[in-house]
Order: sequence, then structure tokens, then C-alpha cells
Amino acid sequence: MRIHSLPKLLRDFGAVFASRGFRCHLVGGAVRDLVARRTTTDYDFATDARPDEVMRLFARVIPTGIKHGTVTVLFRGHEMEVTTYRSDGTYSDSRHPDSVRFTSSIEEDLARRDFTINSMAVDLATMDLLDPNGGRSDLKARIIRAIGDPVERFTEDGLRLLRACRFAAQLQFTVEAATKEGMRQCRERIDSVSAERIQEELTKILAAELPSAAFMLMDETGLLERILPELCEGKGIEQKGMHNFDVLAHSLYSCDGAPRDRLEIRLAALLHDVGKPRARSLGSDGIPTFYGHEEISESMASRLLKRLRFSNAVESKVCHLIRHHMFHYEENWTDAAVRRFVVRVGLDSIEDLFLLRRADTYGTVGHYVDDIRLAEFRDHIERTIGAEHALSLRDLAIGGEELAALGIPRGPTMGVLLKQLLESVLDDPALNERSKLIEIAERLYHSNLKNLEKR
Repeated sequence: MRIHSLPKLLRDFGAVFASRGFRCHLVGGAVRDLVARRTTTDYDFATDARPDEVMRLFARVIPTGIKHGTVTVLFRGHEMEVTTYRSDGTYSDSRHPDSVRFTSSIEEDLARRDFTINSMAVDLATMDLLDPNGGRSDLKARIIRAIGDPVERFTEDGLRLLRACRFAAQLQFTVEAATKEGMRQCRERIDSVSAERIQEELTKILAAELPSAAFMLMDETGLLERILPELCEGKGIEQKGMHNFDVLAHSLYSCDGAPRDRLEIRLAALLHDVGKPRARSLGSDGIPTFYGHEEISESMASRLLKRLRFSNAVESKVCHLIRHHMFHYEENWTDAAVRRFVVRVGLDSIEDLFLLRRADTYGTVGHYVDDIRLAEFRDHIERTIGAEHALSLRDLAIGGEELAALGIPRGPTMGVLLKQLLESVLDDPALNERSKLIEIAERLYHSNLKNLEKR
């Protein structure tokens, strides 16, 4: 088979190697995507040129992984990762080969890779497809199959366990039976993979259309309890009301229902009920309740995200959404109640919280539902915001300088007083006038806070 749709950039890149008598192949996921007619922009290359020879071919080369034969070539504004054909030695750490041996055989190089669908190559000189491991037929059959002995492949590199799960979700493929059994047998190998690399794979999984496919495969093969044991606690925990699924399945389907391009919302959807098993109790009628599970879920999610080295910003956003996801709007809510909700949640988190609620509903019944009450709540919030009433301390008609001029000391006491003024204005926006707030501030300070200051 010949590939006819290769971009000119890649053909020109290969021509540089050919001009000096070297071979160069496009390899990896880019070839898989080309054969499957999927869009790709991530290109990796393999060559019979040694790293020092590659560095002489191009003006700008970065020795990114020269120990294992890899350099990054800067070519026409693009970063091209190039690795010399090689075979790998033993993997004593279950992640990286202890040694590599350069070879002149592309077939030998392809045999060391993880899955058949990732072991095809395109000769940049002839555009011929090389497929020594049957990747094209597995691609057509939508199968993920380890090259050779699955146990050997997963023993070599524990990260391949998670990569199999990611490909299953990204491509919506099925893992071949022997490969899945190899994953189950080698599940402990994931323990040798760093938290950072696990987090990278999970982030890619969360960007798939249906990440639940990956998490279900993790559960089937025993990976989930090693990576995300908190989620496993929800397995078999039935719920009440409209819930069609146990806590685990509900969490996975909620994740599917969140926007795939919003990492924080997908994480919040995945983890929003993770505390339910620990909050569970049975009422006198035998129906389970989960009171306070949002606080437990927030705490568990925080520890989990720290363990997997997610950024502080991601952790903070996810935990904030989880903490506030259990809101229940009723049509009798006053404007003051809506203003308090906006202040508590934060104006910039309202839309994300609504998206999380939509995902939560999706995970409850298995499909999207038009929530009339949520639409009413959105309208009420928009009317409240449109009224331009004070919703934060900076919206108050007075601030710290005015309070200091009244003789109120700066510090914790002033902070408490400002919050009490905001509470008054949230109840009655008409109070947000300088003279009225000064009167309220003096009364509050002299009746309550001055005594607190003396303690």
C-alpha cells in the first residue's frame, strides 16, 4: 500500500535524509491516523542515521533523548522527533530500557513497539506503507493488540497499560482478549510509573469522547484500584430516586456528559460523588442517604489530585465545583437568596457549575435532559446580575479607607465588618449608599465588634 496524502513538509523532511543516503520513516500514531484517515499533526520519525549523523544533517537539532537515540530537529518552524532504528535491552525499572542497540532494520525497530496499530511505518522516499505486525488489519477490525507476548510488552513498560486504556477510549476500539489478560496479569507494573506520567495519560483520556470506556477497562483489568482506588469504593453502591446506576458507573457516565475540552469540569464530574460511599447511611425506610457527601468528596478529590500531581489551579477549581454541586433552586427563591448563591459560588463559576449539573444529570439517567428549573435559575441569576447590585466587597459604596476614618481599626475586625455590610446589602440593595453604610457600620462596630476587638 502506498500513502498518497502525506504533507509536503514531511516529504521534504525525508528528502534531506535521502540526499545523504539515509532512510527515514514516519512512524507511530501519525501513521495509524493516516491509514485510518484521521487528522494528525503529531509526527515521529525513525531513521538508520545515528544521532550524531542526524545532527550534521540539520542546522538546528536538540539532543532531547540522545541516550536512547532520539533528537528533535527544528525544521521549517516544526519540531520533528527523530529516533535511530533500535532494539531495546532489558527493562529493569518497568519503564525504560537499560540499554539500546542501534540497528539498520526498520522491521526490528517496529517489533519493539507496544501495539500493532502503532507499529506501521511510511517510507518517506517511496511513500510505501510498511506493516510487519498486522497493524492495518487490526485497525480495520478496531482492535488493540499487543505485539508478540502481551505479558512481555507490559512487563517492559508499565505505562503501556494505561496507553491501552487511552487508545480504547480515543479510538473507541476493543482490546483483544490475550492483550486484556496480559494487562490483568501485569497490573502491578503500573506502580512503577511516576504520578506525573499517569496524570498525563489520564488527562488525554479525559479529552476522549467517552472516557468511561478507558475507566471501565481499568476496572476490568484491576488498574483502577491501583490508580484511582477512591472511585472503586463506589462499585456496587446503589442510589435512590432517578439514579439508574451505582455510584461508580454514575461517576463515569457523568464524566462522559461533561464538555470534553474542559479538563476541570470533567474531573469534577468524575469525582463529584467519590465521597458517597463514606457518607452513606440507611434511613428508617431502608433507603440510602448520602448527606454531606459533597464535603467528603471535595476532601478526597483534593488528596487524589495532589497525589497525581495536578496543578494547584486545577485542584482548586475542581474542588470548588465539587463543594458547590449540590444546589437546589426553587421557584420561591428570593432575589436576596440568588445574590447570596452568586456570592458564595462566584460569578465566574456559575456557568461551569451548570455544566457540571448537566453532566451529573447525564450520569444519572444515561442521556441529556432539558432541566426547566435550571433554565429558570439561569434567568433569575441573569436578572440579578443585570440589576447591578453589589455582589462583592468591591461593589460596596464604602471601603476600608472610609471605615478607618470612622476610627475602626484595620485588620480582622474591619474584615468582619465589611462582610456584615455586604450581607446587609445582599438582603436590601437599597442600603448600598455611603451614608447608610456608614450608619450601619458605626452601629455594628459599637454594639458588637468593639467588644470583639478588646478580647
